[in-house]
Amino acid sequence: MAELKRTPLYPCYAGNPGVRCIDFGGWELPVQFAGIQKEHDAVRRRAGLFDVSHMGEFRVTGRFAEAFLQHMLTNDVTRLADGQAQYTLMCYPDGGVVDDLLVYRISADRFMLVVNASNIEKDYDWLREHLIGDVELENLSDELALLALQGPNVAAVMEKLVAGPETSGLKPFHFTADVSVAGTKALISRTGYTGEDGFELYVPASGAAGVWDALLAAGGPLGLEPAGLGARDTLRFEARLPLYGQELSRTITPLEAGLGVFVKLGKADFIGREALLKQKAEGVPRKLVGIEMVDRGIPRAHYPVFAGDRQIGEVTTGTQSPTLKRNLGLALIEAGYAALGTGLLVDIRGKRLKAEVVKTPFYTRTPKE
Repeated sequence: MAELKRTPLYPCYAGNPGVRCIDFGGWELPVQFAGIQKEHDAVRRRAGLFDVSHMGEFRVTGRFAEAFLQHMLTNDVTRLADGQAQYTLMCYPDGGVVDDLLVYRISADRFMLVVNASNIEKDYDWLREHLIGDVELENLSDELALLALQGPNVAAVMEKLVAGPETSGLKPFHFTADVSVAGTKALISRTGYTGEDGFELYVPASGAAGVWDALLAAGGPLGLEPAGLGARDTLRFEARLPLYGQELSRTITPLEAGLGVFVKLGKADFIGREALLKQKAEGVPRKLVGIEMVDRGIPRAHYPVFAGDRQIGEVTTGTQSPTLKRNLGLALIEAGYAALGTGLLVDIRGKRLKAEVVKTPFYTRTPKE
């Protein structure tokens, strides 16, 4: 068995008496510290700190860097100004998803891409395969650590370490580079993957431990707690944020996943555009919907979904919502059954239990005044 990889932050929590680490795509990562419910609540009510250093970072530079990314990605990269970030997707010619990612514009000829950990090698090879002249692609994943600070109190935590507009004035999907945090230079962005306010800190691997410790020390009085991948998954699920491999995949298009707002079909040609134009014109055959159990039971990933005696799809993610205490799921089903209030059946361990299509996102935060 191959030895699991560890992030630069692993020594910071390896000795924590409550931490439980798991094999996550070849990485030894914390699934929880004090319990998923407790960490989930901390992020919703106060603040949580995640080690997400397993994510991948690529640098794209050169005179035609923007044109290259415009061809590779579904969103419109030309809308970005320096210091802005954008959620986007990278597709195959048939419209299936290579990955969903963030693109950061540092300057007109310098960008950073942040990709899913499980797709780093695949994404890098796909981008290299399509490189054009005067564009360079570098994999920075081993050089950087990534800390995600999430929750309603995060701005107050950051202001204790970084006073000034780098944090208090940073708008959503903007970033500031070369900010000193606990003696380490960081790129700080404000995106998030939990449905709450949040900051991401990209720091050199060598300085990551000091930043982790400083954040926990500064945030302790404000209720900051370390949080694991378990809470990260339940948080993003409540906010209807997709997870690659579940709501998105080689066989699920962005339009089926309800992410059409990030697919700019009116821009110049990009990989997958023709297939997605055709799918939109003909009608999206499947749709990702929210479901709530009517009968007692919890829908889980890959549970079959039925309309009468016919299977029409399957659950992609499901759990008992830690915030709402309702048994909820996301399901990819035939489009004809996607209307709100439609009755469905979910096969849970051989029993077909009643459910219905409900509105998403399940949770939407109320901004602090």
